[in-house]
Amino acid sequence: MKLLDFAEKSVLCWLATVSADAAPNVSPKEIFTFIDENLVLIANIASPESERNIQVNPKVCVSFIDIFEQRGFKVKGTAQVVKTEDRDWSEYLAALKVLAGESYPIKNIFAVTVESSSKIMAPSYGLFPDTTTPESQVEGALDTYKVQRKV
Repeated sequence: MKLLDFAEKSVLCWLATVSADAAPNVSPKEIFTFIDENLVLIANIASPESERNIQVNPKVCVSFIDIFEQRGFKVKGTAQVVKTEDRDWSEYLAALKVLAGESYPIKNIFAVTVESSSKIMAPSYGLFPDTTTPESQVEGALDTYKVQRKV
């Protein structure tokens, strides 16, 4: 189980920020990519609250979870808001446009420097280690959510 593998197969990541008055905010983000294991880029498409929060408190947490396997990673780090006039804008925008194409209006980019990462797992993995596997979690989720795999 590797961070970059989970990030690549995640449909969304979840960005947690904190406001100036210490109010938490968690917001889903659908356009994101890693430059390497130390830098994740997140497109700011429609997240004024996340942007405000990062500007006053750059400490963030980003989670990447496979909802069917019920496991993934969380990354803690420091974010900065990269704007069109910044030195790294063109490079970072190009990396995100690979995923977004021209459909998404990227206002600016949250560049998160990774300071630590750790695994996230549903409690079942620890409570029932002999019977809980990624495959059993997927099968249970498919049944619970009444969805089927593509064939």
